[in-house]
Amino acid sequence: MGFPGTWMTQSESMVYRVVPKCACSTIGQIMFYSDHGEFFDGDVHDAMEGMHKWAIEDSQPLIEANVKGHKSYAFTCVRNPYTRILSSFFDKICGIQRNGKRYRGNLVPLLIQKYGVQVEGDFDQIESFRRFLLFARDTIRWRRPMEPDIHWSAISGHISTFIVNGGRYDNIFFTEKFDEGMQSVLDAVETPHKVDLGSIPRFNESEGHGPKRAHPVEDYFDDLSMHLVYEIYKRDFNLFRYDFENPGNKMPLGEVDLDEVHAKLGA
Repeated sequence: MGFPGTWMTQSESMVYRVVPKCACSTIGQIMFYSDHGEFFDGDVHDAMEGMHKWAIEDSQPLIEANVKGHKSYAFTCVRNPYTRILSSFFDKICGIQRNGKRYRGNLVPLLIQKYGVQVEGDFDQIESFRRFLLFARDTIRWRRPMEPDIHWSAISGHISTFIVNGGRYDNIFFTEKFDEGMQSVLDAVETPHKVDLGSIPRFNESEGHGPKRAHPVEDYFDDLSMHLVYEIYKRDFNLFRYDFENPGNKMPLGEVDLDEVHAKLGA
């Protein structure tokens, strides 16, 4: 299986396991800048040179040797399950993507037809999101009407592949404490170009794709939808110390225990 979703700087100063909807665009651009002294011109997910990615065949042996030998500082970034799936809904379901089309072609028509989700005009965001949540649960639990999508499949599932195949994380930090977490990575590595986090723009590639969220986070989650979120993301809540009881509290309740993560996700 190797190391899907893994990016590495060309200088091999750091290795990052991408988790969709967890500041991955900004992290990728920081990695690119740390090697080249400039940002990638465009969405860093599209970069096919200037950094190593598992999706680039020539990069695979380099990444594999590095990760299995733990030659570089390895990290990833996690996010509150409530805000992450809400962000996925507004970006991927309600929004128009970079190519000017709906995400995954027939996905939105399927959601409209089978789940009654609305995305056009002045629609009821809360009702449509809760219907989408049923769909997300169905994809994850029963793999129908389609396989689960990377943007709403559990974070623990993403980061476990790195561990199961022989990698070990040096740092797992929170999207909600991004500057603090990313700085701890930069402090631990030597890079060809110094990165001043204070002057780095936020590369939110999904910004402006869809409608603005009209309500506070907690308004989207009633008892049923909280139950569905816990069913999908129980492991994420527990391992990364997020507050299941209060959707309005996006901040973690404690620090990540790296030994616990490796023990529970490495089996």
